[in-house]
Formats: sequence, C-alpha cells, structure tokens
Amino acid sequence: MPPQRPVLILASASPRRQALLAELGLAFVIDPAELDESIRPGESALTYVRRLARDKAELVAGRHAEGLVLAADTTVVLEGRILGKPADAREAEAMLASLAGRTHRVVTAVATAGRRRAEETVETEVTFAPCRREALAWYAATGEPLDKAGGYALQGKGGFLVERIRGSHSAVVGLPLVETLALIGAGGVRLPWEAP
Repeated sequence: MPPQRPVLILASASPRRQALLAELGLAFVIDPAELDESIRPGESALTYVRRLARDKAELVAGRHAEGLVLAADTTVVLEGRILGKPADAREAEAMLASLAGRTHRVVTAVATAGRRRAEETVETEVTFAPCRREALAWYAATGEPLDKAGGYALQGKGGFLVERIRGSHSAVVGLPLVETLALIGAGGVRLPWEAP
C-alpha cells in the first residue's frame, strides 16, 4: 500500500488565499497563525515577508503532529518603504494617493513547514493609473482597503486602480500559485491533476 499523502494545512484566515486554493480543487484544513507582524528596525521587505511566512508556518506546524503547513505573507513596497495594512479609511486614502500614477512592488513569500521546510519569494510590479482624489476617497470609504497590504484588493473593487501588472497576478492577491503548487507538491500533497 502506498504511503498516505499528507494533509495540507493553511496557516491563514485570508479568504483570498483560501479561495485560490479551493478554486484549484485542493483539500485543506484552515488553522490561522496569530503573531506579531511588526516590522523590525532596518528590516527589508524581502526579509520581512520571508520571516513572517516562515514564522507562521512553524507556529502552526507546532500544533500538528502530521501534515504539511502552508503559510504566506504579502507586502507592498514603494520606493523602499513598506506599506502595511491601513488602520482606517483616512490612512488608506493617503496610502492610495501615494501609489496613484506610480509603479510599486508587491512582495509575497510562501513557506511550508511540518513534513517539509521550504520557502519561495515572488516580486511583482504593479502600476496604478492616475486617479482623482474623489475616487480614492470613495474606495477608501468602502472598507475594502482596511485588511490589505498597500490598502487595495486587486481582485475586488480595487481592481479599477490597477493599470498594469508585470509578474504574478495571484501573488498580488496573496498566494503565488506556481510557486505554491511546486512547494506543496514537493511536500507530498496531491496536486489536482495527480491520481489519488
């Protein structure tokens, strides 16, 4: 009898990450990781997202005797400055105004722990269209930006802000699918096209 495939455990409460995995037909268990997401002094965006993805994966792996834990973290970077999640609509509007008409980077790290430790990082360039202040205020007031790095959701109402993407669309949403499937496949999880 062949060895049993490991259960995939998603260390995230993000509906966007859950939807991306579910759309592929992957079976997974949700066990969110709660930890301090503060940026450390002098920490680069790359180091920051890698640390958070790895720490989330390790934290949740410590709660499970078996399985492969998948974690991710995404941040937005403008001219070297990390833009986290805005605290309120006013901060969201200011953040969006700084991005309007400019190109920024979205950096997403994905990590696995438990059965196999590994990580990948993906950087994507996103260019915002020039935008009127009224449009930014309207979008900020919808509430959608409040739990999103950089204050926008590409897959939601915030899609109207984005003029161009160079790189991984799914990484901007929160989970780079090419890299994620490679990591979980290497960790023994059955991919949608593989026989049971």
